[in-house]
Amino acid sequence: QVQLVESGGGLVQPGGSLRLSCAASGFTFSDYGIKWYRQAPGKERELVASISRFGGSKKYADSVKGRFTISRDNAKTTVYLQMNSLKSEDTAVYYCNALVFGDDHWGQGTQVTVSS
Repeated sequence: QVQLVESGGGLVQPGGSLRLSCAASGFTFSDYGIKWYRQAPGKERELVASISRFGGSKKYADSVKGRFTISRDNAKTTVYLQMNSLKSEDTAVYYCNALVFGDDHWGQGTQVTVSS
């Protein structure tokens, strides 16, 4: 059974940092790319960042380029999203996603709130 479990969210002041984690199980982790999405209240879910199987290819939304860094540790079957210089507009629920066995799999999400 594919499972994705996000953690690391919380309340942070503008300009602060957080590191999100996505722990995966139930599939051969290194065979799949992983994506981070986010969804703010009243808005559609948007792709934030993606990483290839071994981390050689990383892509970012324009809104987070230069501030967020995606990485993975295949030995720990975990993907990370380091978020720096956070802004109020980064407030959202963050989800990790993997397309495994032809199906989209999502975690439960972790709330990030950027506010003073």
